[in-house]
Amino acid sequence: MGNSAGRSDFEWVYTDQPHTQRRKEMLAKYPAIKALMRPDPHLKWTVLGLVLAQLLACWLVRTLAWRWLLFWAYVFGGCVNHSLTLAIHDISHNVAFGTGFAARNRWFAIFANLPVGLPYAASFKKYHVDHHRYLGGDGLDVDVPTRLEGWFFCTPARKLLWLALQPFFYSLRPLCVNPKAVTRMEVLNTLVQLAADAAIFALWGLKPVAYLLASSFLGLGLHPISGHFVAEHYMFLKGHETYSYYGPLNWITFNAGYHVEHHDFPSIPGCNLPLVRKIAPEYYDHLPQHLSWVKVLWDFVFEDSLGPYARVKRVCKLAEDRL
Repeated sequence: MGNSAGRSDFEWVYTDQPHTQRRKEMLAKYPAIKALMRPDPHLKWTVLGLVLAQLLACWLVRTLAWRWLLFWAYVFGGCVNHSLTLAIHDISHNVAFGTGFAARNRWFAIFANLPVGLPYAASFKKYHVDHHRYLGGDGLDVDVPTRLEGWFFCTPARKLLWLALQPFFYSLRPLCVNPKAVTRMEVLNTLVQLAADAAIFALWGLKPVAYLLASSFLGLGLHPISGHFVAEHYMFLKGHETYSYYGPLNWITFNAGYHVEHHDFPSIPGCNLPLVRKIAPEYYDHLPQHLSWVKVLWDFVFEDSLGPYARVKRVCKLAEDRL
């Protein structure tokens, strides 16, 4: 039933992730990079604009026919909500207000979460730190698919379904791979989100709430921007586990495509990542890179060598928790 073609296991390696050593070398050679580790002064205003845009969209769609509601949820709302999830990603690295204002960053992430429709921000931060600390770590990095996903989603049709259902897998996988206790911020995130959804429903009815949820499901599923999910760490070329994309979709995704740069320096905001490559081009220009997120999705579906199993995995030693 499963594994009719392609890989039958992950790519197991017995070396540390490459980004830690790269970071040390680059900081020693280019100390000016440290100056880029500062808050993004525009992030908070961009997020505010995106949230207000979705609030306006909620008012506009309240009388739309369902087919048009779903159309605009994919074409417009999907882009906005996906962009907001990537803003939440940046905020999780404390780049909205700086590392000295962790509480402000966490509450601002909850604000950015409002148009997503479901509580997401607090749980994302809790698990994302492990993705950086234990990249590809067995049982630690929940960005890596499970063995069940790798075994079953192995044909073009099943891989297409897997891409469409990405929001569900990213939400449920942590509960299976690395369950953690519910935190106070997660409870607050949920209460705030439910209150916002209830307020929108009370003001304008069911359709605006459905629009926000559809925007998240469609925008994070089979959508051009979702190519970054696959582009970032799936092994398109043996020996490389992180890839960058320097195309125009970075303009609406907070430079999420600069992913090698981001893993090299997680505390640098997306707006400054192009400067990292400019300062140290010899560390990036020779690396394989993606030219199109849409092509990434196409290749993932139709290439036998690609699928949920096409990820580098390693056994990691647990570090001291500093959260």
